[in-house]
Amino acid sequence: MAVSIRLARGGSKKRPFYRIVAADSRMARDGRYIERLGTYNPLLPKDSEERVKMDVEKIQEWISKGAKPTDRVSRFLEAAGVVEKKERANMKKAQPGKKAAERAEEKAAKAAEAAEAAAAAAEAPAEDAAAE
Repeated sequence: MAVSIRLARGGSKKRPFYRIVAADSRMARDGRYIERLGTYNPLLPKDSEERVKMDVEKIQEWISKGAKPTDRVSRFLEAAGVVEKKERANMKKAQPGKKAAERAEEKAAKAAEAAEAAAAAAEAPAEDAAAE
């Protein structure tokens, strides 16, 4: 039996509340679990102590038995100092693709040329006025 330490959702619509549980990985997300290990309330402020509550000793016991925490639970454990921080893939989804980057470069070049032309046009009348 593969045991995972994961979140089970509770609460009403648009008011989430999660239990941190040790459950058989084949069971439904909100279904039967083996043991309740803590709670997580995402509606509370991030600096609140009530936001994440965990029984660290029980979690360490389950990990020693071979239970694998999910990504979100492992982040909670990292923040609590129970598990060493893992190296994660830093996806570059927010960065533009090749064509979009090329268009942005072209646009920046045109803007720079326009700024230079405006600066040159502003200097020319000033020089004429100084010559008179």
